[in-house]
Amino acid sequence: MLIVDGVSLSVGRRRILEDVSFEVQAGEVVSLIGPNGAGKSTILGVIAGDNKPDSGSVLLKNKRVGEYSYLELARLRALLLQKTQVAFSYLVHEVVAMGRTPWRGTERAHEDDAVIEQMMARTHTEMMAKIKDFLDFLVEIKADRIAVGDAGVIFVLQRDKYELPFTYDASTMVTSSRQVNFWGQQGAIGAVLSRELPKEELIKMAENLEIFGEILVYGATIIHQSKRPLLENYYNFIKTDEEKSKARNLFLSEPKDETTHYSIYEDSHGTHIFASDDVDMMTELATLSDLNYTHWKLDGIYTPGDTFVKIAERFVQARKLLEAGELTPIQAFALDEEIRSLHPAGRTLGHGFYDLEPDDIQ
Repeated sequence: MLIVDGVSLSVGRRRILEDVSFEVQAGEVVSLIGPNGAGKSTILGVIAGDNKPDSGSVLLKNKRVGEYSYLELARLRALLLQKTQVAFSYLVHEVVAMGRTPWRGTERAHEDDAVIEQMMARTHTEMMAKIKDFLDFLVEIKADRIAVGDAGVIFVLQRDKYELPFTYDASTMVTSSRQVNFWGQQGAIGAVLSRELPKEELIKMAENLEIFGEILVYGATIIHQSKRPLLENYYNFIKTDEEKSKARNLFLSEPKDETTHYSIYEDSHGTHIFASDDVDMMTELATLSDLNYTHWKLDGIYTPGDTFVKIAERFVQARKLLEAGELTPIQAFALDEEIRSLHPAGRTLGHGFYDLEPDDIQ
């Protein structure tokens, strides 16, 4: 158990932490949320034993953190920094092995090789080894742009000076202009925006973007993505072995609303859960264009290939009309009706989070 009791800390004349108290039970996951400067990193530093509080205490396993030696702390807690730079050209295996340093000379030292291999397997490092060959292939075929959601790939792009324009796509994570602009500073020419942004937030964001924001205008809305095999875990729990792929068309429903239909499937990348309604923003394209959201994303993951091509053609037609200043509300409505007639039966369409008030999104 971790107990934080009345922790206060000042830096210079500024009070960063004031009487912070909470408990974390074994196996519990706790997130700290707050704006820049709120003290999130500071309280984590106190918990880790790196910062000494002015008052209050932190107990880890019923002992004050400050009473542990650094070696003891290294065996009890792990701290992942926001950014870590390795000064020398170590292999990934060697960097992971450094995490076993506190166990040298102990009765658990014999576990080192097995633990290192387990950690390497969990992070799929064997896939990282394939990145360079794939990037070389993309250069060879003259790809005009790629989508990247892994910081490791961006590192390789920068390290090896690839001339491959890329957009940053973290699926559900990009929710502010600050995030978009950060990835622009890392070389991205644009960023795919979260599907959970309402119109009011998009208006505010548009004023501060330094690179373009790409917005979903058609298709399934991903609302949760986990690297964990959630379906496999569930089937193991109920002691059955069933198909978990997208082809099975599995979905979740809320207990109090059986009309909800959250599509879910599992693959080698983990578990993917989608919103109850798919998105169709045809009637809002003019408004989005006025806000300078002119980069559109169409997702055909649940739309058969030939049908998806026909739907994409409607959006191309709408773009040409917009660029010519000729897209009228009546034309947009007519194209919207064509999309709805083509959309897979049994899957509903809507504006997603677009029409919601920011405070209504949980």
